[in-house]
Amino acid sequence: MNHFWIYVIIMFGVTYLVRVLPFVVFREKIKSRYIRSFLAYIPYTVLGAMTFPAVFYATGSLPGAMAGVFVALVLAYRGKGLFPVAVFASGTAFLAGWFFM
Repeated sequence: MNHFWIYVIIMFGVTYLVRVLPFVVFREKIKSRYIRSFLAYIPYTVLGAMTFPAVFYATGSLPGAMAGVFVALVLAYRGKGLFPVAVFASGTAFLAGWFFM
């Protein structure tokens, strides 16, 4: 017996519930400044939590990936933009991965 449609219906229900529940629970505009700022940062937090662990497994070399993350953190701390951080971190990960192989 194929359970494909049961899985699809469950996925639909979960996705629908997550999208509709905030509209049902919060009928009025949220006035709390703290809660609004908290909700504003959730997409960035989730994206970071999903992306950061994958950075270490994206290359074949863990030391190369660690070097790339280190360069990215240093450049981001110094206020560099997204493009230079991505280019230099990728280049460092590539060169360090090539060096450590």
